[in-house]
Amino acid sequence: MRVRNLVAVLLFVTVIAPIVLYTDRLATFKTSSTKDEFIEDVPSVTFNSHNQHLNLLPQESSNSLKEPIGIVYSDNSIKSLPNSAASAQQRPALIGLSTQAESRDHKSTRVLSTTDEKDQDQHQSQRENPIREVTDGLVQGNDHKSDAATERKEIGEDAIDAGDKADPLSDNSSQNMEIKRERLSSQTPSKVGRKEPIKSDTRKQNDQTAIPDARVRQLKDQLIRARVYLSLSGTRNNPHFSRELRGRLKEVQRALGDASKDSELPRNAYEKLKAMEQTLVKGKQIQDDCAAMVKKLRAMLLSAEEQLRVHRKQNVFLSQLTAKTLPKGLHCLPLRLTTEYYTLDSSQQHFPNQEKLEDPQLYHYALFSDNVLAAAVVVNSTVTHAKHPSKHVFHIVTDRLNYAAMRMWFLVNPPGKATIQVQNIEEFTWLNASYSPVLKQLGSQSMIDYYFRAHRANSDSNLKYRNPKYLSILNHLRFYLPEIFPKLNKVLFLDDDVVVRKELTALWSLDLKGNVNGAVETCGENFHRFDRYLNFSNPLISRNFDPHACGWAYGMNIFDLEEWKRQNITGVYHSWQKLNHDRQLWKLGTLPPGLITFWKRTYPLDRPWHVLGLGYNPSVNQKEIERAAVIHFNGNLKPWLEISIPKYRNYWTRYIDYEHIYLRECNINP
Repeated sequence: MRVRNLVAVLLFVTVIAPIVLYTDRLATFKTSSTKDEFIEDVPSVTFNSHNQHLNLLPQESSNSLKEPIGIVYSDNSIKSLPNSAASAQQRPALIGLSTQAESRDHKSTRVLSTTDEKDQDQHQSQRENPIREVTDGLVQGNDHKSDAATERKEIGEDAIDAGDKADPLSDNSSQNMEIKRERLSSQTPSKVGRKEPIKSDTRKQNDQTAIPDARVRQLKDQLIRARVYLSLSGTRNNPHFSRELRGRLKEVQRALGDASKDSELPRNAYEKLKAMEQTLVKGKQIQDDCAAMVKKLRAMLLSAEEQLRVHRKQNVFLSQLTAKTLPKGLHCLPLRLTTEYYTLDSSQQHFPNQEKLEDPQLYHYALFSDNVLAAAVVVNSTVTHAKHPSKHVFHIVTDRLNYAAMRMWFLVNPPGKATIQVQNIEEFTWLNASYSPVLKQLGSQSMIDYYFRAHRANSDSNLKYRNPKYLSILNHLRFYLPEIFPKLNKVLFLDDDVVVRKELTALWSLDLKGNVNGAVETCGENFHRFDRYLNFSNPLISRNFDPHACGWAYGMNIFDLEEWKRQNITGVYHSWQKLNHDRQLWKLGTLPPGLITFWKRTYPLDRPWHVLGLGYNPSVNQKEIERAAVIHFNGNLKPWLEISIPKYRNYWTRYIDYEHIYLRECNINP
């Protein structure tokens, strides 16, 4: 019996037990493997219970679930931490979990650590030097604040990342996994794969924080800080440091020079910058009176604002002076042309096709100018875009000084098949002081005092209204068009600072609906309304006009001369000029009396006919310029002056042949 039992035990130990143990182990292995495979097939999910957002987390190939890395959450996800995971007590632990997770992805770690080091360096430099913090604030605004906010945001997101991942990873039940799968199916694509946006966001932040010409800015910043230190008592009481700081100050000034870009700095600029920085660190250790620093910086700021105000005033004065000054080349050109004109025979001084001058069936242009080159551009640009140049007639009126030069230019440079007429204003014997109130006013003693005795109390401080062009009767000829062209029905008036870019003949067939003047309105901007040109404190103005009425532009105007005569527009102009003999209704110029004279007699043209602002506004819409029929360089920055806006200058210079012998002799270049 004992032997039988012993044999049974041995059989159990050697045969049956191994089979049982092996079968149980195999079952356990299959269950675990199936479970892991199921989990690996489904990405881990973090569920934001507050905002109902889902974030997919990539898994590493392992039997156990691991912490995903490099996940960024929105700011709102802070509120969704389970069990108030965003509280101050739990944040250190959460940040630690996030740091461990980040260590498994070396690439993400390098990106984030580099960003953190840069932010830490910036904050460290701010703590080391309070003066630099103030000056940097003046230059860079709130950049440091946004950097700190970004750093705090990243830390908070890391904490949320660690906290949200704890809950789903601890839940392995099949029921919860089914719930997560259902939520996963409703997840939007924008919440999936947040790793690549991290890199792009980091790159954008680096692009935004990269300051152009940072070294030049830093050198200028050092000069400000050095001057502040020199003015403080701590530096004055330390002769050795004061001497060292003055030496560094001169070195930095020499290195900086007139440079405005980093590429213009000398090679040793960086060495000077580092040496000055070391000296400024010593200065920080010496100074102990922060109130004195703040007081000095405030005084420097007020002084800089006052200097800026003075410079702006000087800039306005110089720009007005430049606008009134004739460049040397443009002074040389009429002299050269006048000399050549009087060497011609009388038979050579006449223009062809003079029989077309009074033909009302043709397209007639009126141009009043004493600038030969400007008049040439207007004529050339118009003829260039004309379909039938032989039907276009240009009537140019100039003064006695430029009459011969203007004629000589168009005799040497005829505008193709178009017809040219050049007249001298002195030939208009009917235009005299007894007929024109404005001529009488321009020759009065009060007007002479206004222009030539600037120290008088009644002289206007605004140089804009004291431009000598207002003394020229050429500027007022636009109010006498029927007298100048008695046999014409319609005339297109053009200023000499315009460039024609398209065919203009459609304007002659335009129905003005009983109005005299066709012009483009300028009420898109507030400063082009009536109240900016007329004195509405005067009852004569306030009773007759609307202060908010739209102004319109001189420079390209189609005038119906028949309707002009019928409504006696010239008489209206004269009556208002007499009322303004003391300049109480408006200042000087032709637009204010034009607004009054053609009040309720102006037909609004479509805006593309006439685009203004190229003589003062560097932000004119490029598409508007390309669509425009006429572009106008109104303002002080005329295209023939060196102060013109460079990006608009080519629209004007393309109609001038700078290889012309007269232009080369007078050294006129584009």
